[in-house]
Amino acid sequence: MSQSSQHPQVSYLRREYVHGSLSRKQLLECPVAQFESWLQQANDDELQDATAMTVATVDERGRPFQRMVLLKGVDERGFVFFTNLGSRKAQQIQNNANVSLHFAWLPHDRQVIINGQAKALTSAENMAYFLSRPKASQLAAMASRQSHPISARRVLEEKFIELKKKFAKGEIEAPSFWGGFRIEPEQIEFWQGGENRLHDRFIYQRDDNQDEWQIERYAP
Repeated sequence: MSQSSQHPQVSYLRREYVHGSLSRKQLLECPVAQFESWLQQANDDELQDATAMTVATVDERGRPFQRMVLLKGVDERGFVFFTNLGSRKAQQIQNNANVSLHFAWLPHDRQVIINGQAKALTSAENMAYFLSRPKASQLAAMASRQSHPISARRVLEEKFIELKKKFAKGEIEAPSFWGGFRIEPEQIEFWQGGENRLHDRFIYQRDDNQDEWQIERYAP
């Protein structure tokens, strides 16, 4: 049996986007407020992993890398996530602070793309969030040398058990190799799927003074 007869051809897989449209008058003047509105709708409808976002970085040769992380804070200053500072993404950010974030709320036929500069959080910010995490998550962050080779899964499990015994009582301080980044947005795009592939796209761009946002509609 040929491969094409076993599975439907990818080129024929499609659906219509019928969840609505997006007009300029529906948009809030502040893109962060608009983002928070869409995120709230995603949470209200209990979309799975509504705070999951793709973080795209580039290495020293200009090669792009992407991975999924969870949004852990958002306000007018930007979008926050945490990671091991020895990880590939953190090292790439240290060399090139240009980062792109992507949210895909597919059940709502919506996407948000954020381009901006990554700035390291303060030690106080890192500690405050670290202490808010479940203890198992704290221990996992300490046990994993993220993005480094390991010989087997049991290496992680044994390190986790070792740390669990060591810190059976008392609080755990945030390790120096763990912290967060805030992506300060320079451009934010809102995408709403439309019928007949006539999608709605609006891009917020900071003006030259960096204190106001310009909004333009783009062709899909």
